[in-house]
Amino acid sequence: MAGSLGRDLFRPSPLGTDMRSLQNYGPSLVVFCTAVGVLLIGPRAVRSLTFAETEARIVQASSRLGESNILELFNQASRDLSIVVEPSVVHVSTAAPIQNRSGIDEQVTSSGSGWIYDELGHVVTNAHVVDGASIIQVQLYTGEYFDAELVGIDLRSDIAVLSVPAGHLVPARRGSMANVQQGDFVFAFGSPFDFRFSMSAGIVSGLGRSAGLVDIEHENFIQVDAAINPGNSGGPLTDVDARVIGMNTAIATGRGGAPGQGLFAGIGLAIPMSMIESVVDQIIEKGEVEKGYMGVSVNRLIPRVARTLTYNGDGVLITSVTAGGPADQAGLRPNDIVTHVDGQAVFSTPQIPSIVASHRPGETVMFRIWRLDQVHGGVAMEIPVTLDRLDPAVISVRTARFLEDYGLIDLATANAERAAEFGVSPERGVLVRGVLPRSDAAAALEPGSIIVAVNDQPITSLDELYVRLERQRSFLQLRGLAGVAMLRVVTPRGQVLDLKVPIDQGP
Repeated sequence: MAGSLGRDLFRPSPLGTDMRSLQNYGPSLVVFCTAVGVLLIGPRAVRSLTFAETEARIVQASSRLGESNILELFNQASRDLSIVVEPSVVHVSTAAPIQNRSGIDEQVTSSGSGWIYDELGHVVTNAHVVDGASIIQVQLYTGEYFDAELVGIDLRSDIAVLSVPAGHLVPARRGSMANVQQGDFVFAFGSPFDFRFSMSAGIVSGLGRSAGLVDIEHENFIQVDAAINPGNSGGPLTDVDARVIGMNTAIATGRGGAPGQGLFAGIGLAIPMSMIESVVDQIIEKGEVEKGYMGVSVNRLIPRVARTLTYNGDGVLITSVTAGGPADQAGLRPNDIVTHVDGQAVFSTPQIPSIVASHRPGETVMFRIWRLDQVHGGVAMEIPVTLDRLDPAVISVRTARFLEDYGLIDLATANAERAAEFGVSPERGVLVRGVLPRSDAAAALEPGSIIVAVNDQPITSLDELYVRLERQRSFLQLRGLAGVAMLRVVTPRGQVLDLKVPIDQGP
C-alpha cells in the first residue's frame, strides 16, 4: 500500500500532461498553422505569416538553449583559461641604434610578446624579438613597465631569455608535448599589431612541421590555425588546461607560401615546449646551450628507394653514420629508415636534427626504424641512442676554418671558471684560449682575450659567434661585398680592440 501510494503521489495528472504536451508541440503547431494559412489566404499575408514562422522557430531555439547551453559552458571555460594565463603574458618593447643614409644615428623600435618562466623573473621570448636591441622593456598585464636584461640567446632555435626584477610575478604553468595531438584546441596569447594582451583560439593543425625559415635552423613546429599576427611572436601557446605547450614564432602569409612576418593566413607556427625547456634551462644555468649529437646524415625518402627497401610510408633515410659516434654505437646503419623519434612521427629531414638538438648530451632518444632484412624483406625495430655533445664547429665548419685561418684556434664560451684560468675578469662572450704563432690573431691579441661583439652585436656564446659570422657572410654575399666581419675584443689588460676578420676566403 505504501509503495502504491508513493507511486500515485508522483504520477503526473492528465492536466499536467496536456500542459506539457502543449508546451512541447505549441511552436510546431504554429508552424503548421502558418503553412496552412499561406494556402488559404493567399500571397498578401505571406510576409506576416513568414514573420510568425520565424518567431516560432526562435521560440523553439530559445527553449533548447535554455535547457542546456553547451556554448555558454565553453564561454566560461575560455574566460577561466584567460584568467589563468593572462598574468603570465608580457609585452616586449625594444629599441636598437641604427645609422640612416645621412650618417645620423637613430633608434628603431619594435615590439613582440613573451611570458614569465619562473618566479625569479626570467622571461622567455623569441630571439628575433630582442636581437640587436640596446633597450628592452617588459610590460606586465597590470600595466607596469620594467627594464629587462638579456640573459642569453640561442639564435639557431630562435629562443631568448630575459630577466626582470623578481617579486609578485605569476609564472606560466608549463605543459608537455607528450599528449598533444592534431585537432586539440589551443589558445595563442600576445600583442598582435600592438593590440596588447590579446587572445585567439584554434586547433592543432599539424605536428613536426618544417617551414624552411632562413634564421631558424632547428625546426620542429606545432602548426595551428589560431590567429597569429606580427606582435604575437614570443607569446605563449596553451592547451585547454591553460598550460603552455609552445611559443608563437612564425606565420605563413599566403604570399607564395613563404613563412614570415606578414598577415594571418590560417597557418601559425610555434616552437614546442620540449625544445623551449631544454634551451631556456641551460641558458639560465650556465649561459650557453649544449645540444645533443648522434652522428648521422639523413636525406629525403624518395619512393624508388623506399620500394627498394620494401617500405611503404613516411620517414627519412639515414645516408651515413659517423664511425664511433652515438648512432654507430647504438647500432643504426646507412639505409635505415627513421619513422619515429621518441614516439613522434617523422615526415621531413629537418625534424631529425631539431628533435636531437632539443635534447641534452647524455639523454637517450628512442628511434623507431625500418631496416631491410634479406630473410623477412624488412623489419621494424626500436633503437635507443644516448646522445653526445654537439660541437658547434661541426655545424659551422667553414666559419670555424675562417677563424682558424685568422689564428683563433681554441675558443670557448666565457664564464667565471674559464676566465679564472687566465686571471682575467669574466665578460660575456667568447674566450680566446689559444692563437696560432705568427698569425694575424697573434699579432693583435693574446690568450685570455674575450670576443664580446660581432659587428656591434653583443654575443654570449661560441655558437652565437658562429651564427652571427655566418649571417654576416650571407648578408655580404647577397650584396656582392667583401666578406669581412668586425670583432670587438677585450684583452687581458682591459684594452678594447676592433679587429677585421676575413670570412670569405677559400672555396
